[in-house]
Amino acid sequence: MKIPQRHEVDPKYQWATTDLFPTDEAWEEAYAQAEALIPGLAAYAGKLGTAQGLYDYLTAKDSANALIRRVSQYASLRTDEDSRVAKYQDYSARTGLMNTKLSAAIAWETPELLALEDEVLEGFYAAIPALEGYRRYISSQRRFRAHTLSQPEEALLAAAGNMARAPQTAYSMLSNADRTYPDALDSEGNAHPVTNGTLVPLESSTDRVLRKNAFESYYRVLDSQKNTTASLLSSNMKQLQFFSDARKYPSSLAASTFRNNVPEEVYHNLIDSVHKNMATMHRYVRLRKKLLGVDELHMYDVYAPMVPDGNTEYPYEEQKKIVYEALAPLGEDYRAILKEGFESRWIDVRENAGKRSGAYSSGGMVHPYVLLNNHDTLDNMFTLAHEMGHAIHSYLSNKTQRLVDSNYVIFVAEVASTCNEALLMEYMLKHTTDKKQRAVLINHFLEQFKGTMFRQTMFAEFERACGEMTQKGETMTATKLNSLYLDLNKTYFGPDMISDDLIALEWSRIPHFYLNYYVFQYATGYAAAIALSRRILREGAPAVKDYLEFLSGGCSKSPIDLLKGAGVDMTTTAPIDDALKLFDELVAEMEELTSNL
Repeated sequence: MKIPQRHEVDPKYQWATTDLFPTDEAWEEAYAQAEALIPGLAAYAGKLGTAQGLYDYLTAKDSANALIRRVSQYASLRTDEDSRVAKYQDYSARTGLMNTKLSAAIAWETPELLALEDEVLEGFYAAIPALEGYRRYISSQRRFRAHTLSQPEEALLAAAGNMARAPQTAYSMLSNADRTYPDALDSEGNAHPVTNGTLVPLESSTDRVLRKNAFESYYRVLDSQKNTTASLLSSNMKQLQFFSDARKYPSSLAASTFRNNVPEEVYHNLIDSVHKNMATMHRYVRLRKKLLGVDELHMYDVYAPMVPDGNTEYPYEEQKKIVYEALAPLGEDYRAILKEGFESRWIDVRENAGKRSGAYSSGGMVHPYVLLNNHDTLDNMFTLAHEMGHAIHSYLSNKTQRLVDSNYVIFVAEVASTCNEALLMEYMLKHTTDKKQRAVLINHFLEQFKGTMFRQTMFAEFERACGEMTQKGETMTATKLNSLYLDLNKTYFGPDMISDDLIALEWSRIPHFYLNYYVFQYATGYAAAIALSRRILREGAPAVKDYLEFLSGGCSKSPIDLLKGAGVDMTTTAPIDDALKLFDELVAEMEELTSNL
């Protein structure tokens, strides 16, 4: 497997950044225009005490944000294409600085909004009916009354924003640009390049020698850098703690969940519910050990196919066709957007040297963009469905909501993506009668469950523990982090798994630990998506109507209320418990299907 340079990738597999700006020169002009708008927003300070002043400021801010988001997205996309390119590193740094300047320039906004009396605001809405369009936004800002400081203090915190992002920026450069790994040899002595993008495909090989060598190649490099990455993660947790202390939150976790308008108990309930159902995860691990036929099950065996010939190749063009057919239950309007994304180069498909690892969707003012590192596998096809779920969620929210209500919060972000995956799995299972192929698909379904409901919850528990260590003033050394992570790994995988010493370093390869308690929402979103997909398949049009309204909702309601409208109540543990019950049922079916394989 040769990892190509960016210029060697077929343009049809590269996203069309020209839809944002035709040239870098056009971006430079827009950047200058965007930066010039910031002083004008700052000039509104002290003017929100009148209906007209408030309306003029909010509309001006919308216009500025629209341009700034477009400029920032272009810089981010170009950087992620090849993080080694200094020009686009500079673009990202400049847009980061510009966003910090913007935050500092409007730091007075929330204090002024909080100073308005409720009766005065109601008078403003009556005087200028168009202000009603900003009611949700204004109310959401006023929700932070107890956590908002004086205007000078807010300006100081805003100015610190660029510095606070330093741990994430440094980690991204280390992980994506600077780390290199020795090739991994297979059982026949052939060399395979090891990267962030190839690690899991290599660990999915049927060649156990290759799996072990890839695992050791990757994690020995992480071991050689463990003190640096521990320092970066510690610094990130400290900046979260600093801001939560400054704003008088009880913890950095509480600050994160409050910002997303999600009860903190949802986080803790997830971890508690998974622990109560840990026996089914251990049952899965025992089945994996049995089907692989090994005396000892190691962490480099986690991704190996549990059934023979389970590594079928799915070329990217075929992936698109299957995903399109699988999402038919969501209706033709939904599939028309999907088709547009496939045909209009919303997607950056292939891995290239220096490209950001993993996959993501970036919603934007023109249209969404999706980054993949696609290697024509079954897993990659599910990733395509997943990220296009994000993309269409962004598309519909941006199309339906005004700018201030278009950005849905993280808590609901994973629902749309995982619902697509669940529908794809149901389609694949429905269209196979072959016992072995069904076992292959259920194996993949189990991998999704294991990777999301259990693995992401383990990450969330690790992150919660890191936050608690930081709050107590404990030093987060590499030794402590390794010990914490290894203990969690043993708890989650159980006695039938050999938790190899090197797996203790896995925390240092997870970029999501720099995203402020993000990962638990993969698990809650997965549980909600399983419930929604089953309702869609069971009820048809009424469920689709509710679901599309959810996708179009942006942040016009609280995330809990948006999901309730679609038919799922995440304030209870029922969706989590139901999803874990389904996992147990799938393990049982897998045991039966493979009894004679």
